[in-house]
Amino acid sequence: MSDVWFIEASDEGWTDLGTGVRRRVRLQIPEMMMVEFAFEAGAVGALHSHPHVQCSTVQRGRFDVTIAGVTRRLGQGSAYIVPPGAVHGVVALEPGLLLDVFAPRREDFLVG
Repeated sequence: MSDVWFIEASDEGWTDLGTGVRRRVRLQIPEMMMVEFAFEAGAVGALHSHPHVQCSTVQRGRFDVTIAGVTRRLGQGSAYIVPPGAVHGVVALEPGLLLDVFAPRREDFLVG
């Protein structure tokens, strides 16, 4: 069980989502999940919603982030929270990396 608490730096485990976006699950337990999303310049995380709370931080790059109809331009070190059910999405203004935490975990990210 103790192995679920730690993960080493790696370039492994990416899933190509197409259209310039890649995702990889870094850590997960039923109550929470940490996921990285890598974006090419101009790539879009399309507007969507889900029942999970999401907390995200911009690790690299600049993004236009829209939550419930409000858009803000955020750069490295910025963060945001998406309430359950809120429609949200991003546009990468340059190559970038988002680190997202979901509660509870996104079971749909564990399939296939």
